[in-house]
Amino acid sequence: MGAIWILDQSLRRDDDVYACRYRMPDDRGYDLIDHRSIWVLELKKFAAAQVETERERWLKFFKEAERFDEATLPDWMHTAEMRQAMSTLNAFSEKEREYHAYQARQEFLRQQRGIQRELDEARAAKEAERQAKEAERRAKEAALAEIERLKALLKQKDA
Repeated sequence: MGAIWILDQSLRRDDDVYACRYRMPDDRGYDLIDHRSIWVLELKKFAAAQVETERERWLKFFKEAERFDEATLPDWMHTAEMRQAMSTLNAFSEKEREYHAYQARQEFLRQQRGIQRELDEARAAKEAERQAKEAERRAKEAALAEIERLKALLKQKDA
């Protein structure tokens, strides 16, 4: 069992080597298991003008593939594995674009619901204000009518 860590930063700034294999030895220096190791590949340190090994091919892919156009791939990408890797990268990129478009749409809908809620609240507040004014007007009219009734009663008593 092993692991490969691909870093887009430098793990050890004091060393220019881009590929290091770390193992798990015991106190006497014996490896626990031959295949138990961690390969650390630092993309920032990797610079190969020409691809000569499979490791270099993959590192160059990880470092540069996002800039490639699937229709015009460099010569070193013309292997079945690299075409499959490029196809997978494009599928992930498309899904990421779809995800971001979905998130943008959801955010737009959230904003629209918020605006609609604010409009509804403003309408409700205006309606409540209108109803309160109407109730106040009716109360004044009722009070004035009562005053007029009382005045009429007073006139009847005086007459």
